[in-house]
This record gives sequence, structure tokens and C-alpha cells, in this order.
Amino acid sequence: MFVRCWGSRGSIPVSGAQYLTYGGDTTCLEIRTKTDEIIIVDAGTGIRRLGHLLLAENRNRYAMIFTHSHWDHLMGFPFFRPLYQHGVEVYMRGYPSVHETIRQIISRVMTSPNFPVNYDDLHAEITYNGTCDSTFTIGNMAVETISLSHPDGGSGYKFTEDGRTFVFLTDNELTYRHPGGLHYDDYVSFAANADLLIHDAEYTADDYATTRTWGHSVYTDVLRLAIEAGVTRLGLFHHNQDRTDEQVNEIVASCRKIIKDQAASLDCFAVGQDMVVEL
Repeated sequence: MFVRCWGSRGSIPVSGAQYLTYGGDTTCLEIRTKTDEIIIVDAGTGIRRLGHLLLAENRNRYAMIFTHSHWDHLMGFPFFRPLYQHGVEVYMRGYPSVHETIRQIISRVMTSPNFPVNYDDLHAEITYNGTCDSTFTIGNMAVETISLSHPDGGSGYKFTEDGRTFVFLTDNELTYRHPGGLHYDDYVSFAANADLLIHDAEYTADDYATTRTWGHSVYTDVLRLAIEAGVTRLGLFHHNQDRTDEQVNEIVASCRKIIKDQAASLDCFAVGQDMVVEL
């Protein structure tokens, strides 16, 4: 399993010298299976650069799934160049808690007066498979879903191939239960013994004093979950739009100190755009 991050920023894309290490694009992940199938998770602004790569590689068939429908996870969709090419096939699934079809959610991004190109003018063949079941497969990749604790709902995913497991839980508030969300222990169980966990870690404790109920987690709560779940590697994700590279590094250093002090066995790092992890 090959996992590449095309965007790890939360809420809105950013630019500037203080964001060069971890990047400014919003959520988009690319997963390639052992049989070289391509899975795209979310269509934040990072999907624009992914589209350029796929065209350069002459790849024209991929699956696309979504964690939820907030704009930072969709805003790159109209700039995904393969959508404007004949011969491209996209197999798209919505997340289980969605109240509308994924086509309705995606097409709204491209409606007047918000965007000049109409959704119906796309040339790619897009097949909608409805909402994701609790478990499904993409090629030889087994995928399991879990409800996120986030305003308006959402879905986390567990990808398993050849005994290796990657869990992706972005936009998930561990210490507040939103409608449809689950208890902390449920997320510990879902991530248990994962080879890689990438989890929303947007806030510090000081941030959370004024952002509780906004749908994101304090990094120390995420670290506690990873240790209790016995995961091998933890990637901190959905970096706050104002969090500089230096400040992200300080969060990582804090996590590593806690891991050392607790004599835990865990590799912790911050996810940056263009980062690749192979399992």
C-alpha cells in the first residue's frame, strides 16, 4: 500500500515562507494498491496537483471517496484537470452519513454564480455508487468505515491490504460527541494495532478553550488515542491555517517527549504535502 499526501492543511489553503515544510493545500490523499489501483480521498486543493501527475502518467481510471462535505475538502474538485478529459473514468462514493447524493454535493461546488464552468460540461465519465457501506472493497483493498464526530457528520476509513492497515480519521473531535459521532473508545477500537493512523490534530489545549465543538481534536488527545490503540505510526493532520512550520515542529517535539516519558512504542510525525508512506 502506497499513501501520498497532496494536502494536509485545515479549513483554508495558505501560502507563505512559514508554511513551506508542511504545505498549504487542503485535504487530499492518494492511495495506490498492490495491483496499482488508485484511490483518491477528498478533493481539497491538493487534488489539483494530483490531477497534473495522473495526466502526466496517462492514468485515466480511479476511485474517489469523501470524508465529509465541508468546503475545504471539496474546493479543489473543479480544478482536477482529468475531469475535463474524454476517456477518464471516476468511480465515486459518498460517505455513509450523507443526507444528499454525492452528485448533488459535488455539483453544487460548480453552480453559478460560484463557478464559471457547469458541472454538466465535464467530459470524464463519473459513476456514482451511492453511499459507502460499512465495509466494501476497491480492487483487493478492504475498506471499513466509521462515523466521525464532526458538525454535519462524516466518515473515517480503515484501509487493509495484505495484512497492513491504514486508518484515516480527519475532522474528528475526540472529546465532544457531535450528532452521529461515536465515543472515544470506539475510535480506539477502530484504530487498534493499525500500521499507520493519520488523525486530525488541529488544536493545542489553549486553542481548544475557544474552539470546543468546532469538530477538531487537541493533539495530546490524538496522541493518547494512538498509544492506547497500539498503532505503529501516528501522523498528525489537518494543521490549523495559522500554524507555522516551526509551531508544527513544536507540537511534534511535544508528542515525542510524551512518548519517551511514557516509554511508549510509537513513531509520531506531522503529515506534510507530498509526503509518502509505504506499508
